[in-house]
Amino acid sequence: MASADWSNKTDIEFILLGFGNLPELQALLFLLFSVIYTVTMVGNILIIILVVTDQHLHTPMYFFLGNLSCLETCYTSTILPRMLVSLLTGDRTISFRGCIVQFYIFGVLVTTECFLLSVMSYDRYLAICKPLHYGAHMNGRFCVLLLSGSWIIGFLAITMTTSLMSQLPFCGPGKIDHFFCDFTPMIKLSCSDTRLIEFLGFVLSTVCSLPPFLLTVTSYVCIITSILRIPSTTERQKAFSTCSSHLIVVTTFYGTLIIVYLLPKTKILRDLNKVFSVFYTVLTPLVNPLIYSLRNKEVKKALRKAVSKFMDFTRI
Repeated sequence: MASADWSNKTDIEFILLGFGNLPELQALLFLLFSVIYTVTMVGNILIIILVVTDQHLHTPMYFFLGNLSCLETCYTSTILPRMLVSLLTGDRTISFRGCIVQFYIFGVLVTTECFLLSVMSYDRYLAICKPLHYGAHMNGRFCVLLLSGSWIIGFLAITMTTSLMSQLPFCGPGKIDHFFCDFTPMIKLSCSDTRLIEFLGFVLSTVCSLPPFLLTVTSYVCIITSILRIPSTTERQKAFSTCSSHLIVVTTFYGTLIIVYLLPKTKILRDLNKVFSVFYTVLTPLVNPLIYSLRNKEVKKALRKAVSKFMDFTRI
């Protein structure tokens, strides 16, 4: 790092400090994150395949679920493979360009997911609380518009932030106290006035996390209120269990994002920043396939049908 020419950004290399230098910890983390990444990829890719191939899953809810799985497959792959290589080889360096690209792709995908989760909660709200109007509102064109809007907001918000960040001058030694190239750890390395970009980051983080979070929570509160009116105790408990699981997952996702990007950076929060980041970068993509889809009766039926077809094919 000492020989890097910090005036020429093509020569700049950062060091991702990750979770520390203890060798025994690196081996344990490599094993843990390898298992998590494998399960995450298998679960999400399986859902994408089922949604695409099974005609019974060609509905708005599964259209959004398939896109959620696609998002999480992509943004998990933006972080975990690079981290696994670092844990395995000990090489923690990443170029300036690689760092910016990682931040940009991850930022776009996570911002898009914030809005997609709120769209999915609105879809469930209409299906459960306004069933007579559901077919008229959630038509194919409206679903595509909602999904496109989520992507467009994600691209616009992160493109502005990344453009400003790429123009900042950076100074040595270039050690990023994180396991991926995130906004705050990178900004700390700049040797210029970062108040403008920090303010822009705060505003965009607020706009991209709080409104979707409030819409999601409001939708699920309305859903749970409607469920409590169901006369059958068994059906009420089943529906409440599913919706409460959804609410726990999205609250954890949004909550950790809000803690990392919006709350004042006290010493305690700075120390716990990496722990909170694990929730929305690693754990949420792992549990979403289980919570949203693989517990679902229609998805289980589609999975059994797919396995049966595969077994028949192998016997030929």
